[in-house]
Amino acid sequence: MEVDKRTAGLLLEWYRDNKRPLPWRKDREPYHVWLSEIMCQQTRVETVKGYFERFLAELPTIADLASCPVEKLEKLWEGLGYYSRVRNLQKAAVMICERHGGAFPRDYASIRALPGIGNYTAAAIASICFGDAVPAVDGNVLRVVARLSGSRSDISRESTKTEVRDSLTPLFQHVSCGDLNQAFMELGALICLPNHAPLCSDCPLNALCVSSRGGWKELPVKKQKNPRKTERHTVFLLQFDDQWALRRRGEEGVLAGLWEFPNVSGDVSAQAALEKAESWGCRPGDILKAMEKRHIFTHLNWELPAWVIRCGAKADCFEWVTTRDIRSGYSLPTAFRQFVAELENL
Repeated sequence: MEVDKRTAGLLLEWYRDNKRPLPWRKDREPYHVWLSEIMCQQTRVETVKGYFERFLAELPTIADLASCPVEKLEKLWEGLGYYSRVRNLQKAAVMICERHGGAFPRDYASIRALPGIGNYTAAAIASICFGDAVPAVDGNVLRVVARLSGSRSDISRESTKTEVRDSLTPLFQHVSCGDLNQAFMELGALICLPNHAPLCSDCPLNALCVSSRGGWKELPVKKQKNPRKTERHTVFLLQFDDQWALRRRGEEGVLAGLWEFPNVSGDVSAQAALEKAESWGCRPGDILKAMEKRHIFTHLNWELPAWVIRCGAKADCFEWVTTRDIRSGYSLPTAFRQFVAELENL
């Protein structure tokens, strides 16, 4: 896999004229770059902008992040999904405060050692903030390099990622390394598009690209994902006066440790739902409504039939809160948050 040495100059010139004015590009503060990189994992940039600014307004320093109560932290993250990301952010913030005196570490190895930071994120921070000559290889970069070089190596393999890093390393000598990494990412996001025809006529690397005359259709090569598994979970929307039952999920599995409406695996009939609510100590009365929602995870589909049940008692095994409480202080993952508007309209 070879990348033409002219790539760096052409790409940097294009980047200077075409980079998006993203809020985390206003400075090179490591905390800001780190936060943006973590938020942008599995999430669209346009979605991240608002979250990024709200998060920093509430937690402007690494020390603030380290000491933030978990309820507030989860609420700030609500809707972004993949909550392990924000838990690792806080773990890393605590480590930075305890081991580095609150100052973000400056070398790649120390950055890579922080919880939740892999090779790509460590390279992005090290290059953008500290000028380290390390290529940051993410999906955008893998796609760009595969098409640019005509490589048919499977980009899901770690060996291919290493090959790409090795092929790009010579380009990072005597240039602005942070800008070059961002330029590769920007090219993949704006020009060399995933799942669409690339905008080859607008690409600064068109003349150097092996795939610009149509070969891009077969690149990059990537092992096909297994089809998503589908699960059904019956949700219990238990009402006492103007309050609704919530509980914390267990510390393992999907959405570990987050708030949820009570639910059980599989389909539950109306009568069985009333019996289940009785077993929890809720003294169920009427079933007010039946509904069904769906939620798609990366590797999993959830089908969520639900029963709305009026209760005569507040079972101690649940937290009972109003919908206003839920919106202001309780972080529900999207799979369950989609029920809240329905409850407000009852």
